[in-house]
Amino acid sequence: MKLSDTEWQIMNALWKHHPASAREMMEKMEESPDWAYTTVKTMLSRLVAKGAMSEEKQGNTSYYTPLISENKMRRSALRTIIDRVLGGSLEPVMHYLAEERKLSSEERNELIRILEEMNQKPTENNNDDH
Repeated sequence: MKLSDTEWQIMNALWKHHPASAREMMEKMEESPDWAYTTVKTMLSRLVAKGAMSEEKQGNTSYYTPLISENKMRRSALRTIIDRVLGGSLEPVMHYLAEERKLSSEERNELIRILEEMNQKPTENNNDDH
């Protein structure tokens, strides 16, 4: 599933605070855009149609809940970038993390932990969604 920048903003807010109404979403969005209520409702309807969230009516108010996890959506987006932009190569990502991103000590330790964990597993397809 592909999300536009606007849809990412809405999903990021919803992952942090759900279920939420359109008005609550407007209040919770970071980098709060100057959107009309109708614009937010339109975006929410699109995300419901895509299967990214559910809508439940309570009286006259709709409440939205994510149907796809933040982790799964981010992994999908990252996979798309690696495949389309980087031709499937992880080398540019590794260089970015090592040289430009300046990983914190905690981030480096987590990366080492993940790599060590991968080395202990039998060889298998590591492209699955856990």
